[in-house]
Amino acid sequence: MADWRSQWKKLLVLAGVFALFFWLPVDWPRFTGGLTEALHLARWYAREHVLLCLVPAFFIAGAIGVFISQASVMKYLGARANKVLAYGVAAVSGSILAVCSCTVLPLFAGIWRMGAGLGPASAFLYSGPAINVLAIILTARILGLEIGIARAVGAIGFSIVIGLAMHFIYRREEIAKANGQLAMPEPEVSRPLWKNAVFFAAMIGVLVFANWGAPNDFEFATKDGRHFQAAILRGGEFDSPTLTLKHTAGEQSGIEFQFDKSQIDVMAPVAGVWTNIWQHKWIVAAAFAAGLGLILVLWLGIAWWKILLAAVAPAVLALLLPMGGLWVLVPFTAAVAGLAVVLATSKGEGEQWLDSTWTFALQILPLLLIGVLVAGFLLGRPDHEGFIPSKYVEMLVGDRPDAFLTISGWGGGAFESLVRAIWPLWTNFFASIFGAFMYFATLTEVPILQGLIGAGMGKGPALALLLAGPALSLPSMLVIAGILGVRKTIVFVTLVVVMATISGLIYGTLF
Repeated sequence: MADWRSQWKKLLVLAGVFALFFWLPVDWPRFTGGLTEALHLARWYAREHVLLCLVPAFFIAGAIGVFISQASVMKYLGARANKVLAYGVAAVSGSILAVCSCTVLPLFAGIWRMGAGLGPASAFLYSGPAINVLAIILTARILGLEIGIARAVGAIGFSIVIGLAMHFIYRREEIAKANGQLAMPEPEVSRPLWKNAVFFAAMIGVLVFANWGAPNDFEFATKDGRHFQAAILRGGEFDSPTLTLKHTAGEQSGIEFQFDKSQIDVMAPVAGVWTNIWQHKWIVAAAFAAGLGLILVLWLGIAWWKILLAAVAPAVLALLLPMGGLWVLVPFTAAVAGLAVVLATSKGEGEQWLDSTWTFALQILPLLLIGVLVAGFLLGRPDHEGFIPSKYVEMLVGDRPDAFLTISGWGGGAFESLVRAIWPLWTNFFASIFGAFMYFATLTEVPILQGLIGAGMGKGPALALLLAGPALSLPSMLVIAGILGVRKTIVFVTLVVVMATISGLIYGTLF
């Protein structure tokens, strides 16, 4: 017979779940629309980010746990490491990695587990997705030079200040951790540092070039015979019948306009260094992968015939299939599967590397999936509404509170005076919060922001969103909480939001 004194909590949970489904508003269009948006965002995330971004990041994180000694991590990123070196390395790492807020998580988890100090690890966590060279260039080109410079300066400064603040707030834990690290014996080194550096450079090369962003400036030829050069502001990331473009050359330079995709005859990227790299990125990524295979044979002692067999399938598929769209995922998946089989059938470091990689994947992937579904349900995709109407977001980040007062009907009297007085603080704070919870894939924040600026968003809130958005998202918060704990995650997110708000206020006052 059940002991109801100990079973009442389970009964309450079951009753709560029953009540939730009993009153589930499946006939409410906005609710079902939010569910559809959640599934759309999850599908897009699975196609665009899991295989090319997260899987390589998991392997790199797993390798950090196996091939990098704890002493090395502590020497350069530990609580007692040289501050200039530790924070300097962490702050500029984003310019090399150019990853999104989710892809940086396995790498962050890797260095954190190996003994990195909370300050340098937090600086790395922020800077990884925030200091993206292409995103900063795109920001300056589309939104203006001054906001591009402000974003670059703010992102680098933020990473250092946030790292130092996290170290200061948890200084007692950091001191105790450093004292514990002093008592640890110096580990034996199986291979020199330069070999590990080359090994990780090969993996990072695959990650960076497999995700090299497409150029945003294109030469257009239309079906009615017109030719023009323009940058895509909106509509290029997701399926959309129209594009929002901005002329980048000629007499109409700087003018924005809508264009029907069905009227495009030819759309070719504008020639340049970035375009050349993008057009040949898979050749470069394959070269890094070949170098990685050579390293596995020469330095890790893995049988050469295993590497050769693992390389056959992706090479044949890459030659037979078109290297565009989702087709590129087929040879890439074959290469990842081949590497996994090679490591699973190897003893020693290879087997440990796969085990460590799998551990990170199990820890991070479920939380990311939950976070993407919730973010998609509440906020939707760019250009699509989720459960929260877009007009409310646009209303709350407007340069003036007029739209808010009109829609809410709360205009007039002392309340309106109060709203107008605190509006600059509110809009910057709300933009920071919105950016922190919304998921922005790399480079998508710029066209989203362009749309919000068109809807009346001020320059200050725009910068606040740029500084908080790319570095955080609801999915990344869930994962960070699983790694650092809830309290440290709240402190980290609060620091990002507060600093983004203050920066937006200052920038909005000056410009």
